[in-house]
Amino acid sequence: MPGNGLTALRVILAFTLLTTTFHYAHNVIRAQDYPQIPGIPVLAAQIVVAFGWVLFTGFGLVGYRWYLKGRYWRALAFLLVCSLGGLAGAGHFLVGVPRIPAFWFATIFTDTAAAIALWLFVSWAAAQLNRVSIRDQAST
Repeated sequence: MPGNGLTALRVILAFTLLTTTFHYAHNVIRAQDYPQIPGIPVLAAQIVVAFGWVLFTGFGLVGYRWYLKGRYWRALAFLLVCSLGGLAGAGHFLVGVPRIPAFWFATIFTDTAAAIALWLFVSWAAAQLNRVSIRDQAST
């Protein structure tokens, strides 16, 4: 793919890894400071959050590897799943507003920004892959 955007992808994934690591770690360590879902023990929430971070991060790393190998469509699918990890933080507001220090509160929004950046990258890359050259159009 011409102009494959590898530098942009690296920056977005680095930012995603940084922000989700901070946010998810705080969620695990200080789970009691976040709104709780009734009937779900804090320990269970901590386990789910930790597993979620590993899962979403894993999808991002696999997507990156496929991208490096030129398997772009497969990579973009993995990267989209990875972006869901950034959106999951917004789920806090479905239960209540977290009463946490401003820095940690901000990571909810930086996670969302990272997810949006990844969506934009995937959309751009998909558009690049679907681009048809003039020569290809003339041959149809």
